[in-house]
Amino acid sequence: MTGDETLLRIVTPDTTPEEVAAIVAVLSSLGGGAPAPEPPRSEWANPARGARIAPGTTLSHGRGAWRASGLPR
Repeated sequence: MTGDETLLRIVTPDTTPEEVAAIVAVLSSLGGGAPAPEPPRSEWANPARGARIAPGTTLSHGRGAWRASGLPR
């Protein structure tokens, strides 16, 4: 788009600045611009940070399991 293209032309001479502002606000809310950027992914949702256990093993449960989950096997 070059600088000499008209994006909006008001043809009624008695249009107030408030009316023009209302029209611009409505047209701006319709979008048509660039899509919104995708929000950054949380590290809490990163599947690579899940529990890593060897196949065929199970995580212990019961009393002291939380503490034992951080200890080497």
